[in-house]
Amino acid sequence: MRAPEFWTSSTLASRAAAWALSPLGNLYDWGGRIKQWRTQPQRLPARVLCVGNLTVGGTGKTPVALAIGALLAKRQEPFAFLSRGYRGTLSQPAIVDPARHSASEVGDEPLLLARHGMTVVSADRVAGAWIAVQHGARTIIMDDGFQNPGLVKDVSLIVVDTHSHFGNGFVIPAGPLREPIARGLARAQGVVLMGDGASIATSLPQLRVSIVPSAEAQASVEGKKVAAFAGIGRPEKFFATLKAAGAQVVLAHAFADHYAFQASDWRALREEAVEYGATLVTTEKDWVRLEAAWRAEVMAFPVEAQFEDTPALEQLLGLS
Repeated sequence: MRAPEFWTSSTLASRAAAWALSPLGNLYDWGGRIKQWRTQPQRLPARVLCVGNLTVGGTGKTPVALAIGALLAKRQEPFAFLSRGYRGTLSQPAIVDPARHSASEVGDEPLLLARHGMTVVSADRVAGAWIAVQHGARTIIMDDGFQNPGLVKDVSLIVVDTHSHFGNGFVIPAGPLREPIARGLARAQGVVLMGDGASIATSLPQLRVSIVPSAEAQASVEGKKVAAFAGIGRPEKFFATLKAAGAQVVLAHAFADHYAFQASDWRALREEAVEYGATLVTTEKDWVRLEAAWRAEVMAFPVEAQFEDTPALEQLLGLS
């Protein structure tokens, strides 16, 4: 599903559409408020670090969660990633095993996270968190879940895409917000600014981060003709990263976020790549969603979140 254009447009027609849908946005907001009021959050015998956002769609939460995991791994602190497993079919909490689970079972983000550390997938965040604790985690990194009131969060970071910020400022379905900006920021301890755009108006600490390819990933595409495809929140960012890494992007196909690739898609992509003499390349998150038989012919392009001020992040997380 693609975000409606009026969510980020300031034209008169777009503003009219947003205002027309704002009563539904108010209902959505009040539903969230009631859930917060009726839920008594549980305190775990482990720290809970939440990487969330105030808008729907991809802002870069997973790379930030992975960067925090890398900091903890350097300190040899036992941790686990916790995800709801968006679009996954598993009905019970589970520790993700990349060798056994598929993206259709656990979701694409958990499969990616599991390549870097213990990952628990659970629609019930509390149940999933307790499994992580029982398996030795002293810190739990929540990839998304800021609006979920089930757990007491020790530190919550809000990831903001600095090129789109909060869209038109309206709540779903009138705009991209999951909740009003002021209410969300009031529960956070810091803001992660994704990209080189403007910061936001808040007294919270703001940490700037860039999504960059690993050295190996850059070397693998530099000067090479590639046929790129991606089904993420903002696929154009992936294509731009490939070009910045020196790749000759001869084809760029954008699919919906979390898109389930079909055999017909694969045939079309493969035929076009052969026609252009290009190497198929996609994001790590898309790569794990591909059928196992297709992956051998597709290059995954790993990226990582690079903070401008890592000591400031460590201090905010209580690691300094």
